[in-house]
Formats: sequence, C-alpha cells, structure tokens
Amino acid sequence: MRRRTFISLASAAGVTTLVSPISGCSSQTEKKEAESTSDFKEITLAEIAKRMQAGTLTSRKLTEFYLNQIETLDKKGPQLRAVIELNPDALSIADAMDKERKNGKVRGPMHGIPILIKDNIDTADKMQTTAGSVALAGNVASADAFIVKKLREAGAVIIGKTNLSEWANYRSTRSSSGWSSRGGQTKNPYILDRSPCGSSSGSGVAVAANLCAVAVGTETNGSIACPASMNAVVGIKPTVGLVSRSGIIPISITQDTAGPFGRTVADAAILLGAMAGSDPADPARHTGQEPSPTDFTKFLDPNALKGKRIGVDRGFLKLHEGIDALLKKALDQMRGAGATIIEVDYMQTQELEGAESVLLQYEFKNGLNQYLTHSNAKIKSLEALIAFNKQNEATAMPIFKQELLEASQAKGDLKTEEYKAALKKIKHVEDLLNQHFDEHQLDALCGPATGAPWCIDPINGDFWTGYGAYGPAAISGFPSLTLPMGNLSELPVGISFLAKAYSEPSLIGIGFAYEQISKNRSQPKFIKTAGTTSVG
Repeated sequence: MRRRTFISLASAAGVTTLVSPISGCSSQTEKKEAESTSDFKEITLAEIAKRMQAGTLTSRKLTEFYLNQIETLDKKGPQLRAVIELNPDALSIADAMDKERKNGKVRGPMHGIPILIKDNIDTADKMQTTAGSVALAGNVASADAFIVKKLREAGAVIIGKTNLSEWANYRSTRSSSGWSSRGGQTKNPYILDRSPCGSSSGSGVAVAANLCAVAVGTETNGSIACPASMNAVVGIKPTVGLVSRSGIIPISITQDTAGPFGRTVADAAILLGAMAGSDPADPARHTGQEPSPTDFTKFLDPNALKGKRIGVDRGFLKLHEGIDALLKKALDQMRGAGATIIEVDYMQTQELEGAESVLLQYEFKNGLNQYLTHSNAKIKSLEALIAFNKQNEATAMPIFKQELLEASQAKGDLKTEEYKAALKKIKHVEDLLNQHFDEHQLDALCGPATGAPWCIDPINGDFWTGYGAYGPAAISGFPSLTLPMGNLSELPVGISFLAKAYSEPSLIGIGFAYEQISKNRSQPKFIKTAGTTSVG
C-alpha cells in the first residue's frame, strides 16, 4: 500500500542545504579516498580518536564524510529527513580542531567529533532554533544553550540540527512522530514507511543511518527512549539535574532533560560525559549528593551484570508473542551473565489519573512563555503561537491541529491549586519506585521500551504499542538507558533499563554488559547496500 507523500516545507521556512554533493565522474584519487572511508559507517568514538591520534584521520575528513552521507541519504536517496539544517561553519570548526590537535592540544574524547543536535536546543551561530515550527523560522539564538557551550568546549563539531516531532511532540493528541511543519516527516531507516518515534526522531535516525558519529536529543516522556528503541541505537535519558536544560525550548521543568544517542553504549557514555555538569541557572529536580562523574567510560564493565538484581514487570511477559520471545532471550542472557531476575509490578507507578497531562499543560505554558520572551523569535507567547498557526493553517497545520497548545493556554500559572495537586502526584512516583528498588534490593528495572515501529499515519497519528518501560523513569526524573533487544520482521525493538536518581554509572555498566553478550545492533539494509560516498 502506498503511503502518503509528505510535502517538504523547509524551503518555505528558509531552510537551506548548505553543503553540495560531489558530482561528476570520480577520479582515481577520489576512488581511493572513498575506499578509505568505507569503514566510517558504524565507526566508534574510540576508533576515531585512535586514528586521529595516529594521524591517519582528520576531523575535516570525517566531517566531509558525514556531510556527504546527509546529502546522499537524507536529502536525496531515501530522503530520511532526519536533518533539518546544516551548519555552514562545520568544516571550519573541524579545521580548527585539527589545528589544535596538530599543535598538541587535545580537549578530550569528543575533540573533533562531528555531532548533530536536536532543533529545540539554542546555538549562537548561523543556525536557527525552531522546535520544527514554521512559526519560529528565523529564531537565531544570541547565546549557546549550556550543553552546547560544554560540547564546544569539549571540541565537538556541531554539523547541524535534527528534525523532531514539532514542539517536541506537544501540539496534538494525534500527531505523527517525526513530523514538523519546518522539516516534514522523518522516516525510519529500517523500513521507510514506519515511524521513527518521537520527539527526538531526527537524532535517533541520524545515528542509526550513520549521518553523524553521535547525536543529542531531549526527553520529557519517552522522546529519547522510544527513538532509540525503534532505530536500534543507544539512548540515555539522564537523571533530571545531571544535564542542564538552560537554552532548550521547554515542555516541563519537572521532567525535561537532554541526553545522548550513540550506536554503542560506550559512545553514548562518552557524549554524556561531555554534556553533564551543574548549571546554577537551572533549578534541578534532583540534586546529587556529590559531584557527578565527568568520565562515564570507567563504568563500561563487561562483567557488570554479575551479582546484579534486575526487576521486570510481570505485565510485559505475555503481551505479544514476538516481543515475549525477545524479552525472554534478553532475560536468559542476563541470567547467564550472573544477574538475578525478579518479577515485580512497577509499571503501575505511572497510573496517575491524568495528573501528568495536567502538569505538562501548566508547565508548558509557563516555560514556553519565558523562553519566547527572551528569544529572538518574532512569536513572543503561546497565545501568539496559536494565533500564528491558525492564520497559517495550510503550512503550519496541514495534517493535525494544536489542541494541546490550546489546552495549555487555557491553564493558569504555577500557583494554581490544580497544578500543585498534579505536581504532588507526580513526585509521589519517586517514592513508589524507590519502594520497589528497596523492597526487592534491585539495581535496576527493565522491560521492552516499545513494540515494533508502527506505520506512519498522517490521518490518525501514532499507534502506541502498550509497552513503554521507560515511562516511570521519565515521570520520576530517574535515569533510563535504552538499547537494541532484537528485531521483529527486520523492525528494531529496544529494551530499557531504569534505576534510582544519579545511577547512571550502574546503568551504563549494566547496559554495556548486556550489549556485549547480545550484540543486537545492525545497520539498516539500505545503508549496507548504498555504496560508499566519496569525499573531497
């Protein structure tokens, strides 16, 4: 059955492709260079650093490779639409990082690494920050988000911004994950008419399709975990408070966080270390008892599952025969690595009778109005955004509307009793989860992150599968780590692990150990057969 073709609105919104593909017949030199870059696909950060240190690879060469991958696979070819805008200064930044390395200065493991970041994160450069909305076209930030500043200090080369579910999937109850009015519909690289999940769909797809080394996404509830699951990559949703939210277009001050995507747990851990850090301007939900680690790679222990107690919700064990089989295999592999598996009932902690929905409505209005007031966007309030969308319905709302924006606008401020009651219920989830951890002496909880990716449906919107093991971590502000659990009919399915606040070291160890014994990551088929892109 033919799927609806989405019309790109990027050109209308002022988005330009800033890197041209290399065309024409390839010379012998170009062919040799193409051969030398054939193993850049799936290359790890450790291997990149090793080659750069040896002088056999430069940041510029790798950046050129990824820019050409984006041109070939994202803009042409299958048109994944994972990247909403490219950084015109990417190559000059890469050159600067190469010059520093040549002069003996290496900032750390992210030095010279090409990355992509989600288009709701401010960058004080030539790129816009729009949350995928045509209403914010032209919004170029005056200052970097806190995490962007840290990434630049670490030597990362930000090569562009990724598409997302518009407004981080907070616009309509029947939205299509990965669709934005500015960027169009992001596609799942494994089967193109399947959902990439949202809202950090572009970041998950970009990593899966080898359009960058690693990427940054954000999550309020599932927007890192779900794209990681459906695109067979690793996503870490940190404890709320480990990573700053300053300079990120908000939904919820209670639940929002940014986090890393990588093709391996090690890569995600390296990026997390570059992003993490205390920000006095961000009122963290969870305050750590001691300074957080800056190097999470020291927790990459292949034997980390030995002696661990892992809880799994009973409700996940008999939902779908295909997922059941993948989960059973995963649990057996963990037992074989020395873990004890305990059946519990932790998913019931997120049964909040609508409290989360109420909380998000209040916090979105409050947070967005604050962001827009201090931004360079022409739209200065949620009320003005709603009016803009109505006046420009053909381009702003061609396939679904804005009932969540309107519901949020109808709410009062954060002093309202309804909001305070909802916040109290949300915070009680922390207590309930901690009871599970303490009663059963658990190191982590786990379960399928999602079911298999559903078909992209512009009429009815997303089809949720009944899983979502990451949900309680999102609501509580606790960390979760999602990585591949296997495939159903070539469609990826992920497993999520979650633990207490600031348990990232333990989660990274558990995830790494499971990754080493399961080895479930595989490239999308079209990536394997697309051939090698020449670089100049």
